Amino acid sequence: MMESRSPICNTCGEEIGVKSNGEFFVACHECSFPICKACLEYEFKEGRRICLRCGNPYDENVFDDVETKTSKTQSIVPTKTNNTSQDSGIHARHISTVSTIDSELNDEYGNPIWKNRVESWKDKKDKKSKKKKKDPKATKAEQHDAQVPTQQHMEDMPPNTESGATDVLSVVIPIPRTKITSYRIVIIMRLIILALFFNYRITHPVDSAYGLWLTSVICEIWFAVSWVLDQFPKWSPINRETYIDRLSARFEREGEQSQLAAVDFFVSTVDPLKEPPLITANTVLSILALDYPVDKVSCYVSDDGAAMLSFESLVETADFARKWVPFCKKYSIEPRAPEFYFSLKIDYLRDKVQPSFVKERRAMKRDYEEFKIRMNALVAKAQKTPEEGWTMQDGTSWPGNNTRDHPGMIQVFLGYSGARDIEGNELPRLVYVSREKRPGYQHHKKAGAENALVRVSAVLTNAPFILNLDCDHYVNNSKAVREAMCFLMDPIVGQDVCFVQFPQRFDGIDKSDRYANRNIVFFDVNMRGLDGIQGPVYVGTGTVFRRQALYGYSPPSKPRILPQSSSSSCCCLTKKKQPQDPSEIYKDAKREELDAAIFNLGDLDNYDEYDRSMLISQTSFEKTFGLSTVFIESTLMENGGVPDSVNPSTLIKEAIHVISCGYEEKTEWGKEIGWIYGSITEDILTGFKMHCRGWRSIYCMPLRPAFKGSAPINLSDRLHQVLRWALGSVEIFLSRHCPLWYGCSGGRLKLLQRLAYINTIVYPFTSLPLVAYCTLPAICLLTGKFIIPTLSNLASMLFLGLFISIILTSVLELRWSGVSIEDLWRNEQFWVIGGVSAHLFAVFQGFLKMLAGLDTNFTVTSKTADDLEFGELYIVKWTTLLIPPTSLLIINLVGVVAGFSDALNKGYEAWGPLFGKVFFAFWVILHLYPFLKGLMGRQNRTPTIVILWSILLASVFSLVWVRINPFVSKTDTTSLSLNCLLIDC
Repeated sequence: MMESRSPICNTCGEEIGVKSNGEFFVACHECSFPICKACLEYEFKEGRRICLRCGNPYDENVFDDVETKTSKTQSIVPTKTNNTSQDSGIHARHISTVSTIDSELNDEYGNPIWKNRVESWKDKKDKKSKKKKKDPKATKAEQHDAQVPTQQHMEDMPPNTESGATDVLSVVIPIPRTKITSYRIVIIMRLIILALFFNYRITHPVDSAYGLWLTSVICEIWFAVSWVLDQFPKWSPINRETYIDRLSARFEREGEQSQLAAVDFFVSTVDPLKEPPLITANTVLSILALDYPVDKVSCYVSDDGAAMLSFESLVETADFARKWVPFCKKYSIEPRAPEFYFSLKIDYLRDKVQPSFVKERRAMKRDYEEFKIRMNALVAKAQKTPEEGWTMQDGTSWPGNNTRDHPGMIQVFLGYSGARDIEGNELPRLVYVSREKRPGYQHHKKAGAENALVRVSAVLTNAPFILNLDCDHYVNNSKAVREAMCFLMDPIVGQDVCFVQFPQRFDGIDKSDRYANRNIVFFDVNMRGLDGIQGPVYVGTGTVFRRQALYGYSPPSKPRILPQSSSSSCCCLTKKKQPQDPSEIYKDAKREELDAAIFNLGDLDNYDEYDRSMLISQTSFEKTFGLSTVFIESTLMENGGVPDSVNPSTLIKEAIHVISCGYEEKTEWGKEIGWIYGSITEDILTGFKMHCRGWRSIYCMPLRPAFKGSAPINLSDRLHQVLRWALGSVEIFLSRHCPLWYGCSGGRLKLLQRLAYINTIVYPFTSLPLVAYCTLPAICLLTGKFIIPTLSNLASMLFLGLFISIILTSVLELRWSGVSIEDLWRNEQFWVIGGVSAHLFAVFQGFLKMLAGLDTNFTVTSKTADDLEFGELYIVKWTTLLIPPTSLLIINLVGVVAGFSDALNKGYEAWGPLFGKVFFAFWVILHLYPFLKGLMGRQNRTPTIVILWSILLASVFSLVWVRINPFVSKTDTTSLSLNCLLIDC
């Protein structure tokens, strides 16, 4: 069972064979794309020297080896024919749908690509050879196209070709060379200037202010390292373009059943009083009204608070969906969340030609207003909990009255056998899920709820893809799922893709985006840069997952282990090449055991129920996935679907079993499979583990944003959001999953991708040097010292070159990304604001939590705001996070006043050194200016606590001011004491 087998060539279906040293033949060492020597020789003969999957050039040693053997195998290579562009397109479509390519889309038995066996291919080959004998008139063009995979057509065809590329679902559009080349040159120049700058700074200390100089140099070195970690993952940014019309043409042919893959949607909510049920209802309605086959969509709503309000609101939502869904599909409404559709300030009659639209829209708006009234009534009723607890309509007690001790609950509202819409059409399935909770069990918050949904959905529907959304993120583009399927359903491009990430877009943010809530720089610059390496990071919402990737399997193209010989064992080879951590060896061996067991479990239909359960338990599946035969069988069906051997009447009972609080005990849930536990930012950990296994992700940016959500727009809420993210990064840094060392032995995480992950966990620690650096200007102004010695002409040119390189880097980045300069400046400002407040507290809280087990909470006090547009922006909520930036503002303002006063006292010669210090202080004040505006609120109103804090700090610095005595001329104290001694009292 553990004996390794030779992979199959993705072009011809033959075994790729082994080299003289016994190792498998590998043409591309970047993605390990399986291609045999004969096919590689043909590709070389045709002048194609790049990998069919990743686009990287083949190793030159491989080319040399092929060149010496081309003449020997020339006779078996089909001759090239001069096909027209139209014929190429037809044959490309034909090749992409035949079963000999081992396409996952046409495998009716649910077997993954990497589980196909050589025997099944030989049967197909025999059938094809018989067909060729019966039809001797097969054209040379057909023979040629049988050797060329779909990916080759996609690489060769330009994106704008109208004929010949009709089967391409997506294309990579690289950044124009004129833009990216200059961008890279400036980055290298900036790196060189930084090296010269630090050489000057270290070799020219300031003896009169040695402590300040040393502090500044340490801070600057840390800033340079942070810049390298942030900059180089943006080295190869790319754009992508999808063709959803071609997706429909391939998988939704007229008169045939849709072949699009099914998708399970996950929506998570906890407290309906903090997460308004109306917002969650709009998210669910936008999912149910998707432009996607209804039998392919299932929506699972996780109520982790077991609130009866969430359950009743979902009942109302399901009832309103019977009216809303057919209205959206009839008139192609966008967006399909009613709250946001009816609030649009646009001409809703544009592009509408049906005379009945106005009448039906008016009636639908009235129905929605009534729906809102019913929802508001439920919320008002839930404000006060009865002493005896909530009671359902049938008079029984609500099972979730005790939110910490209740059974698991599942309710299917809509679906294949449920209620239909008002026009009699079928609706997508809607399922309410509340997992079991008991005292003494660790439930792992959102990550645990998502894993429970993974298991429930696998038992009930088992779609091959999963899309998770926060409850406040609605579907803004009804074709968003089709955009993702252009990547995931491509048999060549998609087989190694673990997830497709969409950018986050937000509603309700002020135009100036004072606190950088939109995160434009991250989503439009950093994520596109990562897409050119191994893919974007998982950001927690708006993500379409491949279910098999969540189960901890490796990608199909990655050989589990490259053996020394064809008969070597899978588990012991890598030990000879490089030492590994014992825990990593154990986990790799366990994963290899599961992968090997799949070869025997792929044909479960051949066994009866008893033999099937015995076979599963014997192969350690239960130790990994838990004690559920139904769920384990579903994990082996890569193309989804409920196993035929399962009794439908027992599915709900089995679904209740897999969400029990003790199901995950002594399994790999949260460790190797599903959402990973160990940090409140479980999204970073989950994506990181997938990339370490060799998977890649894809960043999809459709013209119309796929999803939109709400973001906290006032200062205090924004800082607490950033605090949570930073705390999660510190937790990962202190865990075994730290990207500094985790996964290094496997070698499947690319270097620049690792740098990006390192940057995601170390950025909170930048707060320490940042606070020190922002304090230096005030200290310099108050003491009269400076961190830089008198500059020579060469040093001045060096400083000027550094500033110019910083500006040029930003300008060229804006040029290729399309981000506005205002967004870049807002991002820079909030980097300082968050760095000296939320990130600083996250570092200390993270160490207290991970090392001492102490969990610190920060109190937030709300102040009311005017009921106007963006009124929440002006709400001032006092929190401890506001103290450090407030202190830095006052210190630097006092320092500026002290510096000018001292210069006036000393005379003309003091103004020169003053300008450098004042510029330094104004740099800090300008970056903290949005924070100052947030403190003032509307019309310069400031909370009392801020005034008291400011008075306290002002008093402290007044005492320091008296100690400095700037207006008193410095006198010689020795001579003064001698004069005093001469006085005869």
